[in-house]
Amino acid sequence: MSLGVAVAETGRGRLAELYVAHAPGAMRLAYLMTGDRNLAEDIVQEAFIKLAGRFRDLRNPDAFGAYLRTTVINLTRGHFRRKRVERAYLEKERGRTEGAESMPDVEGREEMWAALQRLPHRQRAVIVLRYYEDLSERQAADVLGCSVGAVKSLTNRAVESLREQMKVAKP
Repeated sequence: MSLGVAVAETGRGRLAELYVAHAPGAMRLAYLMTGDRNLAEDIVQEAFIKLAGRFRDLRNPDAFGAYLRTTVINLTRGHFRRKRVERAYLEKERGRTEGAESMPDVEGREEMWAALQRLPHRQRAVIVLRYYEDLSERQAADVLGCSVGAVKSLTNRAVESLREQMKVAKP
């Protein structure tokens, strides 16, 4: 066995270990951000593929979880940006060909889940990172690429928005 093959197998073994250790948490994060299990699986797979290409460049393998969370958040953001553009295009095209037909609304979700999904992306991300992923303000700031003060502000606005939505939803 050549040295290159041994190094490659060692790298794959370490990456497999990281996958086993971090995939469930990444899957949970992606699901909480998207609300769609299949989409969450796709995002997690894509995140691991992106990080596998840079695996050897990681100076601190212990930071893999943070890199993975950031990648999942960024891929989720990109997905929703593309969806927003697609919806805008479809609405524009639908207006040309038909009357004002509304997009089907997904029903049957729990009240809080629905309220969480109505939050702007960054507010939803900070709620998921802080309360579902149980990250500190500093860790959430690192994942989102902002200051701790911005995390505090986003959290405050998100919680206030959720409270208002829950008041309106309750008779």
